[in-house]
Amino acid sequence: MPHFTTSDGLSIYYDDTGGDGPVVLCLAGLTRNTTDFDYVLPHLTDARVIRMDYRGRGQSDWAEDFSTYSLPREAQDALELLDHLGLEKTAILGTSRGGLIALTLMDMAPTRITGVCFNDIGPVIETSGLEIILVFIGRKPIWKTRAEAAEALAERLPGFHNVPASRWAEEAAHHFVETESGLAINYDPKLRNAVLAEFDPRAPAGDMWPQFDKLAGLPLAVLRGKNSDILSRETVEEMQARAPILAAEVTDRAHVPFLDEPESLAVLHQWVSTLKERESL
Repeated sequence: MPHFTTSDGLSIYYDDTGGDGPVVLCLAGLTRNTTDFDYVLPHLTDARVIRMDYRGRGQSDWAEDFSTYSLPREAQDALELLDHLGLEKTAILGTSRGGLIALTLMDMAPTRITGVCFNDIGPVIETSGLEIILVFIGRKPIWKTRAEAAEALAERLPGFHNVPASRWAEEAAHHFVETESGLAINYDPKLRNAVLAEFDPRAPAGDMWPQFDKLAGLPLAVLRGKNSDILSRETVEEMQARAPILAAEVTDRAHVPFLDEPESLAVLHQWVSTLKERESL
């Protein structure tokens, strides 16, 4: 399994399809990992798709200092992965946290980004959705088995409809580890401490519009789960007002779409096609 070592000594897992076409770095959600993109990977054969597990998640090392679970450090890890692979530039398909890392990179290394597709994330995070995330992040799951977790996800996760049971079983397998004492999360529980420090719910909400504005002129796309409590319709409309951007609402989805829905694939194929056209100029 491929890994590289960061400048502060952590081993980071990644995979690389090595295919032809524009380079697309897939960056996952906050507590998630490369499996976020399992469903869409078979549909992105016209791009070179690279995925990575952030520090403290999936198959990557946990950090001793939880303060390094931050947007700037995770963005730096992404740049160091590009350097490891000898890649000067990449587009980013960013799910949730991944989209925020893409925006962070516009302050750190804007010339290395060729385009961004935001999956249910934008320059403004809705406080109501963030508060829900803070309830469960870093907590031990209450279910004993993945089968119990899959059933609970199907029944309790708001905003998702018409999702087959097999998909919830896949999600449970992606994000929970079965142990003799019940399920465990597959990321560092100290991520909770880092998020509480980074997104203080008591503080006024910030935004990342200055970073978004630096993307002007690049191929952009945004997907929004129709029932999302993280990305508002108003934020998507403001994104469309500030820059040309492909956009779609994904029916029967909240935070986040799985990316293999028809609406998602239509936008992704058009976005990758635009990346290819830019490369040929």
